[in-house]
Amino acid sequence: MSDVVSHIMKDQIFKLAARGMREDGRAFDRMRPMSIETGIVGPAEGSARVRLGDTDVFVGVKVELGTPFQDRPTDGVLMTGAELRPIAHADFETGPPQPPAVEISRVIDRGIRESQMIDLSKLCITPKEKVYMVFVDIEPLDYFGNIFDAGAAGAVAALRTAKVPAKRHGFGEDFPMPVRAFPASVTFAKIGKHVMVDPTLREELVSDARLTIVTDEKGDVRAMQKGLSGSFSYAEIKECLLLATKLGRDVRALKTG
Repeated sequence: MSDVVSHIMKDQIFKLAARGMREDGRAFDRMRPMSIETGIVGPAEGSARVRLGDTDVFVGVKVELGTPFQDRPTDGVLMTGAELRPIAHADFETGPPQPPAVEISRVIDRGIRESQMIDLSKLCITPKEKVYMVFVDIEPLDYFGNIFDAGAAGAVAALRTAKVPAKRHGFGEDFPMPVRAFPASVTFAKIGKHVMVDPTLREELVSDARLTIVTDEKGDVRAMQKGLSGSFSYAEIKECLLLATKLGRDVRALKTG
């Protein structure tokens, strides 16, 4: 992504952070307002739209037949992808997935997979031969920072409301996606010496380090992923873990409509 933030804007963000302030008036430990809508696309097995501040992300879930991985012959398959189109931001390009899209899809996939959100064993039709394959497609509509959390919330909501189309494939009646966990993703950015949750686009562009933490409904940490070249101290990580647990509960409490 090109440097769309001027040196003056960078200096302003750093000065605000030094005074304990952010450009949108939030405290360091406050996320932007989030809303979640589900079931918005009829042909998809599951779908959701998440607005996190001005960031707007669509997630669709499709289920097809396929063969299992050789090392997991009795499990269904989960595949997560993200597509960053120019419609969401001028710096995004059409064509093969760029590194930011690959990173977003991997981080979101890891949170779903490591939380064991889906009981993949219940997506097996014939061991070693035929299983259901779950495709989660994430597409930002407007990018104003933190696709990680918006995309993760959308993926979780779409999966929790998805149906497996067994009847379409001749294997009995449709059934709900076998969900058994409720992960929530919370992302932090470090700007200078200051750590803040749910960074805006401008905050992302001047960040030294990024940390995404996924917790489940029990408050257990199921996945962590650090990005960018900077680092977090032990004390900073400890504070992030505590806040991720608290904010994760807030995300799970959101009503979908």
